[in-house]
Amino acid sequence: MWKLLGVRESAPETRKKLGTIALLYFIQGAPAAILWEVLPVYFRINGVSLRAIGGLRLLELPYSLKVFWSPLVHRFGDRRHWMLACMLGIAAVLFALPFVNVAGVGLIVLFLILALTTLSATQDIAIDSYSVGLVERAEEGAANGVRASAYRVALVAIGGGAVLLAGVLAWNSLFVLAGIVFAALGFTALAIPRLSLPIEAKEHWLAGFAGWAGTWKVIPLILFVLTYKLGEFAIGPMVKPFWVDYGKTIWPVQEELMFQIGMFPTTFGIVLSVVGALLGGAFISRFGIFHGIWFLGLLQAVSNLGYSFVEWMDLGRFGLYGASMFESLSGGLGTAAFLAFLMNVCQKEHATVQYAFLSSVFSLTGRLIGAISGLGAEKYGFANYFAITFLLSMPAYLLLPWVKGWIHETPAQPTRS
Repeated sequence: MWKLLGVRESAPETRKKLGTIALLYFIQGAPAAILWEVLPVYFRINGVSLRAIGGLRLLELPYSLKVFWSPLVHRFGDRRHWMLACMLGIAAVLFALPFVNVAGVGLIVLFLILALTTLSATQDIAIDSYSVGLVERAEEGAANGVRASAYRVALVAIGGGAVLLAGVLAWNSLFVLAGIVFAALGFTALAIPRLSLPIEAKEHWLAGFAGWAGTWKVIPLILFVLTYKLGEFAIGPMVKPFWVDYGKTIWPVQEELMFQIGMFPTTFGIVLSVVGALLGGAFISRFGIFHGIWFLGLLQAVSNLGYSFVEWMDLGRFGLYGASMFESLSGGLGTAAFLAFLMNVCQKEHATVQYAFLSSVFSLTGRLIGAISGLGAEKYGFANYFAITFLLSMPAYLLLPWVKGWIHETPAQPTRS
């Protein structure tokens, strides 16, 4: 496995770092599992419209605005304590959900989701900052393969697990159980080593950010980050509703449909995305970040067309399985490449604000396009809308010549057999 990732077998310190990265990004992926894997199914089952499901993505805007409070995480406190506090807050939100009627998507529902996304975004700041400072440049390919994989393992364990259990347990019980799991995960963050920032970097965070982003060269970087994952964000909110609507004709019994959704696009699909992320990390370790972002990202964009062909050609259950598998595998490949790129262009001592800025930028267009994804699916139909999401992925490639100068490529270290 270490050779696959491009990591030397004789580097125990590197393996220890990768273990820490795996834990942190499992924790980071847990709230996303609720937002992206569980709630769309839960809302659709309770009769919430596609338009409303897509519109709820606007409540994920804290992911795009977190740069504004990232200096607080950078300057004050231990980043491990920020992780714990956020997970306990998310657990409280999950405990409250069973007592709310979601069918009408009232103010209380909106408040709870907004609280969840704000706490999750704040936790992301702490985890991303810690991780950029932890790994060396030569370890970034392997670290981001593990990082993307652990994130997706959380989607399987939390998201897929909850949807599968929905066939045998009441939803209310599932949210209470999830809250307990989130609280426990928060305390595990205290087990990782303390990693302090230099006092000077804490005090002069604004100068560090301005020196990094204060020239015209940052413009193509921002435009690239804005557009690179546009297609993925556009298709994301509509995948599970497509499974619900298209799947009803194949599995008319709701319990069987829930089993299929929990097993294939969620559990089995995310396992494939874990494999893709590990392969993506290995690809980057051997061929570099620049080759990764254009080649692996292109595979991810093409996968959006799979669901289009399922509906256009009425390919049935096996076509649905195939489209899901391709999307999941290529999604892992593309995510590993993009995460490695974001980590690479940041300065380690100022990564809290720099990484928060970049991740805020790329999620901004994602949340906005996600918010209108339901409108697009309703107006054009699922198949045509999914084809449009493929086209949305293309503009980023025009910016690659200007983006290449930001990448700090490190020759791969030779492996020992």
